[in-house]
Amino acid sequence: MSIRLGDTAPNFQANTSIGEIDFYDYLGDSWGVLFSHPADYTPVCTTELGRTAALKGEFEKRNVKVLALSVDSAESHKGWISDINETQNTSVEFPIIADPDRTVANLYDMIHPNASETLTVRSLFVISPDKKVKLTITYPASTGRNFNEVLRVIDSLQLTANYSVATPADWKDGEDVIVVNSIKTEDIPAKFPKGHQVIKPYLRTTPQPNK
Repeated sequence: MSIRLGDTAPNFQANTSIGEIDFYDYLGDSWGVLFSHPADYTPVCTTELGRTAALKGEFEKRNVKVLALSVDSAESHKGWISDINETQNTSVEFPIIADPDRTVANLYDMIHPNASETLTVRSLFVISPDKKVKLTITYPASTGRNFNEVLRVIDSLQLTANYSVATPADWKDGEDVIVVNSIKTEDIPAKFPKGHQVIKPYLRTTPQPNK
């Protein structure tokens, strides 16, 4: 099953490092990040989970709940978490799904047979409060994810969900944004009173409206 943008994220029940969970119940009304790891006790994954734990405050500020997945057991996860906390100088508090039968991995198409027939690739999904998939990113096992980019995209998704804007290349929170083309130029001042600039008829910018 292929997960595409705009699809409803499939619900599931699973055993995790903190006990049994229902995915939808765990997310509640929050945004969610679900991301997979090839295996426990692997070096790149150790740094990724440590980095995610270190960014706990940044995810909480954005009302985002994090959930990781590996095909190893919950007991294996618990031992690995101890290593992550020690080596990355952090405290992993978010759950790690135990998926030894690959139920969730297959549900979210996390196993790419031409890369590995048994281990997940580094899949990441951002899910909105209405349980829609808003972002998918897939990295190979050899490349650790850029979590600053994950936060940047969440900022963009949350902004553009509430305002008629889009974010340009390399945009960061606080920078100017693009007024979507469905807004007529003559209507921009009423919608965006901070001002705007017309670069081309199809390219109009305005200060970030929620700052």
